[in-house]
Amino acid sequence: QVQLVESGGGLVQAGGSLRLDCVASGSIFKINSMGWYRQAPGKQRELVATITSVGNKIYADSVKGRSTISRDNAKNTVYLQMNSLKPEDTAVYYCNANIYTVISGVPRTFWGQGTQVTVSS
Repeated sequence: QVQLVESGGGLVQAGGSLRLDCVASGSIFKINSMGWYRQAPGKQRELVATITSVGNKIYADSVKGRSTISRDNAKNTVYLQMNSLKPEDTAVYYCNANIYTVISGVPRTFWGQGTQVTVSS
């Protein structure tokens, strides 16, 4: 199977920075896109940023210019550097990856368990 494990969340003051890491492990043959989503209380889960295997990136308008997504293919890891954080960035952040496993010829989407980011005003 495949596991995605996030780290790096926490409590930060408005204007501060955080970096989220997500490591994929298990029966991985190839990772296509990787990304970050977030879900605030009472709201739907929303895209934050994604990055393809060749480095093409998409950002939500709400984080564009303040966040940078990157990945290390050799380490099966995706990062999200968030700067100038705002209280409205408070949410649980989930890692997401589209992966070909060793035993499957069809890519599947996997999710991490989430990491809490809280931005105080």
